[in-house]
Amino acid sequence: MEIFRFIFAILISYFPALLAAFFPFEAKEWYFNLLKPEFAPPSWVFGVVWSVLYFLIGLSLYFFCVAQGDFDKKKKGFVLFIIHLLLNASFVPVFFGLKSLLGGLFISVFLSLVVARMIIEFFKTSKISAVLLLPYLIWSIFATVLSYYVYSLNICS
Repeated sequence: MEIFRFIFAILISYFPALLAAFFPFEAKEWYFNLLKPEFAPPSWVFGVVWSVLYFLIGLSLYFFCVAQGDFDKKKKGFVLFIIHLLLNASFVPVFFGLKSLLGGLFISVFLSLVVARMIIEFFKTSKISAVLLLPYLIWSIFATVLSYYVYSLNICS
């Protein structure tokens, strides 16, 4: 039974990546042509970082699920997890599909806030779950700053 929970937690965490994989190449080409700040990483870094982060998010969810505590104590953590998943999954369609720099920035801000709150909720039940989410929070904040600069550099161009 535990192996099924583990596999489910990992797979559900990769849901946003699955959606992003179906986006047309032209959308990625559009991003390539945007003005970006000097600290923007090369495009290939995003795939590597997100692959690791999705795995850590899945591990975090697994440890949260199997930690001691009844469902009522964990309910807020599960709700925040679903909200974060939906926000994460919505970034690619909004930013790349609609080519909305401002929409992507708003999603990044809200995602960072939800991840921070999720860490607090997960910490109440499983400290390891919260710690596993810290790289995600750091990357989300970095992505928010990057989104702000991309928006700022391209708003008038």
